[in-house]
Amino acid sequence: MQKRKIRMGMVGGGQGAFIGGVHRIAAAIDQQIELVCGAFSSDLERSKASGKDLNLEESRCYTDFMTMMAQEAELPEGERMDFVAIVTPNHVHFPAARAALEAGFHVLSDKPATFDKSEAIELDQLVEATGLKYGLTHNYTGYPMVKQAREMVRSGELGKIRKVVVEYPQGWLATPLEKEDQKQAAWRTDPERSGAAGCMGDIGTHAENLAEYMTGLKIKELAADLTAFVDGRLLDDDGNVLLRFEGGAKGILHASQISVGEENSLNIRIYSEKGGLEWHQMEPNTLFVHRLDQPTQIYRTGNGYLGESATAHSRIPAGHPEGYLEAFANIYRNFAADIAAEHSGEPAPIYAKDYPTIKEGVRGMAFIEAVVKSSQNNAAWTELEL
Repeated sequence: MQKRKIRMGMVGGGQGAFIGGVHRIAAAIDQQIELVCGAFSSDLERSKASGKDLNLEESRCYTDFMTMMAQEAELPEGERMDFVAIVTPNHVHFPAARAALEAGFHVLSDKPATFDKSEAIELDQLVEATGLKYGLTHNYTGYPMVKQAREMVRSGELGKIRKVVVEYPQGWLATPLEKEDQKQAAWRTDPERSGAAGCMGDIGTHAENLAEYMTGLKIKELAADLTAFVDGRLLDDDGNVLLRFEGGAKGILHASQISVGEENSLNIRIYSEKGGLEWHQMEPNTLFVHRLDQPTQIYRTGNGYLGESATAHSRIPAGHPEGYLEAFANIYRNFAADIAAEHSGEPAPIYAKDYPTIKEGVRGMAFIEAVVKSSQNNAAWTELEL
């Protein structure tokens, strides 16, 4: 079968939206995906204007995602989209994903997967029933040095994990931006659009997912203390969580959007019997490796000593910075490769299945539910119920 680009549609991400542009750049980096349609806004004129900016045919810029799914499904197989990218506020994730799956399209969604856990479970069942692919853009798992750390942990060379410390402080919501008509702040602090959690749903889930991805351990139970420090804010803007993992490891997760001076300081430290690992998202090309009675080693992206997974996700020679967009692009590349292998019947590359799925989506929603429940019960230990 002749190779072709994978065709993508988009829900959300119209003019003025930050994350839509990020998704489109990430999808385009490897030249394996082309954007062919979208329901970019519930306002038809804005949706069409957004599509015009992207050089799309006006007939494939839709008023809403239901119309898009129906009309795309009627197109010949050689023209219709293959998958839809969902880049909306949280409350639209589930209905858009359900509509796409029911119409026969694969889905790649922004996180968290859904508005609440019950929707995530229903979506999991639908993915299973349709046999279609569902990916979740926990984009921090796309960094080469995150892959390297994961490979080192799972090889057993550092021994059994004892402690995990993962932090995600930001400072951009230290003031009530939502009252100043700031679009990104407005929906993230609105329970009707964000869900049961604010900061913990937005960035705490990234920290949770990164900890589980790198270590291979699953959070079993937690004790959480959430706070809304800004007067009048309806959802948490700061949280501290103690973690207990399956197998006995312990952990600390801290997420905050009122930490003045912090930009996007996601970082993780893993302590094992024989050593430790340390990675910082704002310096993503470096992994610190600690071993008992040895000097700290510094691993760097693009070098020949890295493992197979890190090498497969490195794009340029050592010393050339790789960052947020490249990591995001790795999620898109892997997802597209998985779809392409299914279309062609040829063997998939080793990285094709390496992207977060609905299973991680369900775990993320269970995490949100547990932290909210625990905090409401004076930080009582609470199990993740899946």
